[in-house]
Amino acid sequence: MAESSQHNSEAEELDAKTRLILTGERLFAEVGIQGVSMREIASKAGQGNHFAVQYHFGSREGLVQAIFDFRMQQMEPMRGEMIDALEAKGRLRDARSILEVILLPQLHLDGGTNRSYGTFLSQYLLHGDWDEFGQFGGEAPPQLNRALELLRERIDYLPAAVAQRRLVNVSLMFLNLLVRHVRMEAHEFPETFDDALEDTMEQIVMAMCLPLRLRL
Repeated sequence: MAESSQHNSEAEELDAKTRLILTGERLFAEVGIQGVSMREIASKAGQGNHFAVQYHFGSREGLVQAIFDFRMQQMEPMRGEMIDALEAKGRLRDARSILEVILLPQLHLDGGTNRSYGTFLSQYLLHGDWDEFGQFGGEAPPQLNRALELLRERIDYLPAAVAQRRLVNVSLMFLNLLVRHVRMEAHEFPETFDDALEDTMEQIVMAMCLPLRLRL
C-alpha cells in the first residue's frame, strides 16, 4: 500500500510539473519571460499553492530552463532516428541533413503548430548569452548533442564563437517560420508552407556554412 501511494504521489508531481511547464511556456510566449508572475503561472496551471513554481523549479530561471529541457527531450527519439538514417546513407557530413536533424523535429511538437513554443524559444535564445558552441543552459540531451557535434565538425573552419552566433541566428530564422506556420495555415498566403520551409532551409544552410570573410 505504501509503495502504491508513493507511485501515485510521484505521478501527481510529474503531472503538476508538466502543467507548470506548459502553462509557463504559453504565458512566457504571450507576455514575455519577465512579463508574468510565478503566482499567475501557478494559478493558471491549476495549482493551489502560489509558490508551486518555486517549489518545483526553484526560480523563474529554473522554470525557463525546464521548459527548454522538456521540449528538447521530446525531440530526442526523432533526432536519433534521423541521425541513424544519415549514417546508413553515408551523409553525416552533409550540412543540410545535419541542420534538418537539429531544426525539423520542432515542426512535430503538438502537431507542428505550436506557436507558443516557437515564440518562447525565440525569447529564450535572445534572453541568454550563449558564448560556447552548442551550449544553451543545461546539458544537451544525447541525440541533440550528437547532431551539434556533427555540425561543428562540418564547419570546423569557423571560430567557435562565430559558429555559435550563426547557430543562434539560423535557429531564429527557423523559429520565425514556425511561428508563422499557424497564420499560413489559417489564411491565404502567396506560397505554401512547404515552399517557405524549403526556401528557409536553403537560406539557413548558406548562412551557417558561408566561409568567414574578415575585412582587412
